[in-house]
Amino acid sequence: MRTIEIATFLDAPPAIIRDHVGRSALLEYVARGVIRFEPIDPPRFPDRWTEGRYKARMFWKGIVPIGWQSIGIEEQPMKGDTWSLRDNGHGGLIKTWDHMIEVSPQNGGSLYVDRVTVDAGLLTPFVAIFAKRFYEHRQKRWRRLVSNTFDYSK
Repeated sequence: MRTIEIATFLDAPPAIIRDHVGRSALLEYVARGVIRFEPIDPPRFPDRWTEGRYKARMFWKGIVPIGWQSIGIEEQPMKGDTWSLRDNGHGGLIKTWDHMIEVSPQNGGSLYVDRVTVDAGLLTPFVAIFAKRFYEHRQKRWRRLVSNTFDYSK
């Protein structure tokens, strides 16, 4: 198993960041350009995530099929002023994709943290490299979304 942690400052209050984390449209936005998720079960993602399991096909660069992912949404208890949401997921070749999102106040905005633990057996080092790059991409997209006043079309 390997754990990757990447943090960024987002110039918006934690309540607004938490609200957007709860939207399934955010997953599509922050993953755009790297992975496209196509819901399988249920056949459509909800507008807002609720606790439970969601299964999706994944496409590299939106075109090349790269398997499936089980997204396991679990709300977490507050720790002080830090809010968190867990995606306790896995996929076809990936035994563990345990992603924790944390949002806490920082300098008038929010500290946003992605922490993911991956286990893919012998493929773990390669999956960890992919995860690091993917979450760097996601956080870049997050910063863009905030700077564009949460316009998902840009």
